[in-house]
Amino acid sequence: MVFRNMLQTRRYSWLGYPHGMRLRALLEMTELGLTLLTGGEKADRTVRWVVTTDLLDPGRYLSGGELVLTGLVWRQDSGDSERFVGCLAAAGVSALGAGDPEQGGLPSDLVEACERHGIPLFHVPAAVSFAELTELVVRRLSTARASDMAAVLDRHRRLVAGATAGAGLDPVLHLIGHDLGMPCWVLTPAGRVVAGSHPLPAETAPLLARGFLTAKRMPCAPPGAERYSVLPVDEQTTSRVADWFLAFEGAWDDWSRERRALAAELAAVVALERARMDDRLSPEGRVSQELVRLVLSDGRPGDILPRLQVTGLLSERGYVAVAATSHGGLRPGELRVVVKELLNGSCASPAVGVAGEEVIALIPAPETDITGEVREAARALAPGLGRGRLTVGVSGVAPVEGLRGAVEEARHARRMAEGRSGPDAVVGHDELATHLLLLASVPDDVRQVFRARLLDPLRGYDREHRADLVGTLEAFLRVSGSWTRCAEILHVHVNTLRYRIQRIEDLTGRDLSRLEDRVDFFLALRLG
Repeated sequence: MVFRNMLQTRRYSWLGYPHGMRLRALLEMTELGLTLLTGGEKADRTVRWVVTTDLLDPGRYLSGGELVLTGLVWRQDSGDSERFVGCLAAAGVSALGAGDPEQGGLPSDLVEACERHGIPLFHVPAAVSFAELTELVVRRLSTARASDMAAVLDRHRRLVAGATAGAGLDPVLHLIGHDLGMPCWVLTPAGRVVAGSHPLPAETAPLLARGFLTAKRMPCAPPGAERYSVLPVDEQTTSRVADWFLAFEGAWDDWSRERRALAAELAAVVALERARMDDRLSPEGRVSQELVRLVLSDGRPGDILPRLQVTGLLSERGYVAVAATSHGGLRPGELRVVVKELLNGSCASPAVGVAGEEVIALIPAPETDITGEVREAARALAPGLGRGRLTVGVSGVAPVEGLRGAVEEARHARRMAEGRSGPDAVVGHDELATHLLLLASVPDDVRQVFRARLLDPLRGYDREHRADLVGTLEAFLRVSGSWTRCAEILHVHVNTLRYRIQRIEDLTGRDLSRLEDRVDFFLALRLG
């Protein structure tokens, strides 16, 4: 069989895995059926090379750290075991794997010699050839050996073929993680794992995400998760807060050129998959956009219900609306991606639509108030906004008939959030004043007439005379009609303030000393 034909010594260098592998990892490859006979306490030894030999004294082929495989052709009597193992010990090998298909087990003198010299020894079953063993190990740990480059390129082709065929990312990452020994994951900026070759500890994902969002340069080793390397998927065309990213086990600086090239190709494959999963042009995405448009135009419940059904959002509990805008940095399409990520914890597939520079989302009402979850998610994404800002408003629960009012409530909350400091301002319905809840249910045409009747005369005067009657009115109402405080805020004399208030009353026919007129002006300004 194959063992007695191995008269030459062959060495395989794992250049693509410069720190080698633990012997324990090899023994855990259950498909090999290896049995450890000695040196269990040294199972964490690092193996850097594979040497197959049947020479009695292979010392000239050894330099330390090798896994030696032998078929025992060198053994003529029991004394040979001491000489052979002594040679291995002197060379500093990491472990010995042996097998003899004609004898089945291994001779006791070989086991005893390995125990004396502290060499881990494992038995290779007859069903596993050394060539097969070596190939399995090399496939797992090496991507750089020159003679293996054809196989690596073939794997690359399989990656692209798998992605374009719609097989998803899991088979691709499994191939990289298990065949090539590069455990890897795809994550969103919020720390959600999209796909992975292995389980990722729950506490690690947020560290990777924060490292990705805050790193000045890529690739990076995130603080607290330094044994991982993180790199973006589409850094050139996508804002980081709306991108996905790749995480690999191992330090990027220690990788060979071939491993880095493989990581770059994987990033390209993931970018294609991310684009394929963008639902803006899918039937569901178009229905979501149409649903939001219908709600904004005060569509009939009979037109809205079928679209809710198509999107899978029918709910007896009612619905919650979310409104979001980005100030500096994010395009509407990217903002849409960010909003979906904000809501992922509450609804995996919200109905999201773009309305100008604003994004509106509708989700079935969850069991609990989602404002806190949205705020936490926005806070996690904030480091990736740079100098930009994200403002979000969340409505209360509303039935289908009240969806328009829920959207207006979310918009009012979002406008209130714009007055907050910080890059990630989120305001929920519970923070809204009662009058805003009332205004949310007023039809658009009524609001427009009310606002125009009170404020258009003032705005026209301001444009023509370069005055600031609207600003004066806002300040006056903010201090509850206090002449002194208002004058101080505006940095004008009280007489100047009295003149401006008189002009406001003359132009509008209202009396700001009357509570009713003050309330009307207050509501008109909030509607504006």
